[in-house]
Amino acid sequence: MEELTWISAFLLGLMGAPHCAGMCGGIVAALSVGCRPDGLGSGSQQGIKTVWAYNLGRISSYVFAGMLMGGLSALASNMVAVHQAQLVLKSLAIVFMLFLGLYLGGWWSALNRLEKLGGNLWRYLEPLGRRFIPVRNLQSAFVIGVIWGWLPCGLVYTGLIYSTTAGSAIHGGILMLFFGLGTLPAMLLMGAAGTHLQAWLHQPWLRRLTGTLVIAFALTMLWALIMR
Repeated sequence: MEELTWISAFLLGLMGAPHCAGMCGGIVAALSVGCRPDGLGSGSQQGIKTVWAYNLGRISSYVFAGMLMGGLSALASNMVAVHQAQLVLKSLAIVFMLFLGLYLGGWWSALNRLEKLGGNLWRYLEPLGRRFIPVRNLQSAFVIGVIWGWLPCGLVYTGLIYSTTAGSAIHGGILMLFFGLGTLPAMLLMGAAGTHLQAWLHQPWLRRLTGTLVIAFALTMLWALIMR
């Protein structure tokens, strides 16, 4: 069952590709083409390494946040019946996935409010991240990724709510690792194709398709929860 949960987290990240393009496409494109006049060329070996370092930092933040959420939910579960706690957390994760599907499809932007709350923390983190631009080495790219991993994002918040169902800090971190790996193909492709892929991922039909898939995914999880 844990493996199925991790696969679900991977698919959630994968289906969020159009949203990833909007949230992180700009920074990935900047890293891939280089932020210095004598810097990293798009498609160059150094440019590819830089994009990988950024994504490693970003996913590291996801894993840390997943461990935090998984650990906190495990502590909370000790205070109430485990079955009841898991039922509540899974129901909450399903609700967030439904919201995310509506958000990705452009039908309802309720998650914007949650992103605005996260914006309070981002006001302090974003200037810190800009200190490492222009990128001078792979360490700088990694740090930028770590900071950008805390960018207010409804997709990531949904993954974190999902991580509360993992049952422990370790499993919460693993779940967010798989979620991050799901977002990786879009990020790497944007590093290679830049604005061309970003424009394609913003196509309305693709956003509606991914929104529909996430909603279907949430309804499948709901059906499985009801039938247990």
